[in-house]
Amino acid sequence: MSFPETMKAIAIDRTGDVDVLEVKTIPFPAHVPGNVVIKVVYGGINFIDTYYRKGLYPIKSFPQVLGMEASGTVVALPTDESVLASAEYQKRGLQVGSKVAVNFLGVHSEYASVPWSKVFPLPASVSLHTAAAATLQGLTAVSFVEEAYAVKPGDAVLIHTVAGGFGLLAAQLAKRAGATVIGTTSTPEKAAVARAHGADHVVLYTEEDVVKRVLELTGGAGVHVVYDGVGKDTFMDNFKLVRRKGTLVSVGNASGAVEPIAPLKLVEKNLALLRPTMANYIYTPEEARYYGEKLFGYISKGELKITIHKEYPFTTEGARQAQSDLATKGGSTIGKLLYKISDE
Repeated sequence: MSFPETMKAIAIDRTGDVDVLEVKTIPFPAHVPGNVVIKVVYGGINFIDTYYRKGLYPIKSFPQVLGMEASGTVVALPTDESVLASAEYQKRGLQVGSKVAVNFLGVHSEYASVPWSKVFPLPASVSLHTAAAATLQGLTAVSFVEEAYAVKPGDAVLIHTVAGGFGLLAAQLAKRAGATVIGTTSTPEKAAVARAHGADHVVLYTEEDVVKRVLELTGGAGVHVVYDGVGKDTFMDNFKLVRRKGTLVSVGNASGAVEPIAPLKLVEKNLALLRPTMANYIYTPEEARYYGEKLFGYISKGELKITIHKEYPFTTEGARQAQSDLATKGGSTIGKLLYKISDE
C-alpha cells in the first residue's frame, strides 16, 4: 500500500515544561528492514513521557517524538529475510491487518516504525483501547512482580502509589501471587478503587503517617518488598518500613529523581535495592514474547482488570493537558490516560 509523505506526531524541539509539547507535522518514518510499520489508533500516556520531556532521560536529537506505548494495526511487515526466517518472528504470526500493541520510543504519531520484537500481537478478545492502556505498565508490573522481586504467598507488599496505572496492576498481580497488599494513595475515592483491585490495606498519605501505619499493619516487622513509583518524596522512608532482608524496588520518579545514597545504607537491614527498567526484562525477543503472552493472557482471561481514566484528543492542547493531569501530585486521575490518535 502507499503511505503519506508526512504525518502528525506529538513531539518536542527542546526539553522543558508542558508548553514544549506540540502536535507537529513530520516526515513519514524511514524504511527499516527489520521493523514493522503500525497505523496507530491509541497512545498510552506514561510518566516516562514526562521524563523525556523534562530532559531527565537523554534525547539524541530534536525534534523528538514522544510516547513509549501505543496500539494499532500492522500496515507493513519487515523486509529483512533473516527476520522473516527467524523462528521467534514467525511465532508472532504477524500479518498486514494484525491488531497489535507496541512498546518503543516515539509512537505517539499517526504511524510508527517499530522493531519487530517490540510488537505484541493481541488476542481477539483484547481491544486496541485496552491494549494501549495495558502494555507499558502491564509489562512492567508483570516482570517486576516476577523478576525484580518474586512475590510469593505470605509476603507483605507495599506499593507507592497504588491507584495509578502501574499500582493497580501490581496490586492485582501481587494479590494473585498470595501476598498481603498495602498501598498508598491520596483520597478515599482512590483508596476504594485500589481495594477493588486487590489492595488489602490502603494508607492515605495525605492524612496518615505512612511509616507508622505500615509498621502497625505488619506487626512491627515491615514489608518484604516496596515497589516505589513516587521517588524522591517517599524513598528514604522506605528504609524505615521495610523488614530485615527486604527489597526496595525503585519503579519511577513521579516526584523527582531519588538522590544518591551510600551502599552502606543497605547494611542496616541487609537490604536489596534495585532500580530496574522493564526494557531490560524484555530485552531479547524470547523475553518480550514471554511477558507479552503472559500479560495479554491474563487480560484475555479476565484475571487482570485494566482501568482507563480518560481519553485526550490528539492535539497540542490535549497533549499538554494530559501530561499536566498525569503529573499533578494528589490529582484526580485513577488508572490510565490515553490519546485517541486515529479511527480503527
